[in-house]
Amino acid sequence: MNESEKTHFSERLRTAAAAKQAMLAKLRARPTLNDPNLPDRAARRAEELKAVRAAREEAKAAKVQARLDAAAAEEAARLADESAVLDARRSATRERKALSAAEAKAKRDARYAARKARA
Repeated sequence: MNESEKTHFSERLRTAAAAKQAMLAKLRARPTLNDPNLPDRAARRAEELKAVRAAREEAKAAKVQARLDAAAAEEAARLADESAVLDARRSATRERKALSAAEAKAKRDARYAARKARA
């Protein structure tokens, strides 16, 4: 075997320590760059968030309003149906009373005519 291929224990320890140091260097926090546009980006992001939240709130309010409008329209339709049914009942009652009155008058007239005929 070649002597250069042989590694000593201390050399392997140094190589392992260097590998550990390289792994730790990857995990260490790096200094951040001071971006002069960072406050502008943060403000712009905050404005975008406000706009999105406002749009969502408007959509939610529109949905609630649509639900309320639908309920009001349904209630109006129900009341109109009830009113139509009530009007139909009233007109039927009026017709029935009118027919009853006409029949009663016809009976009266018939009795009167019969009485006149007998006399």
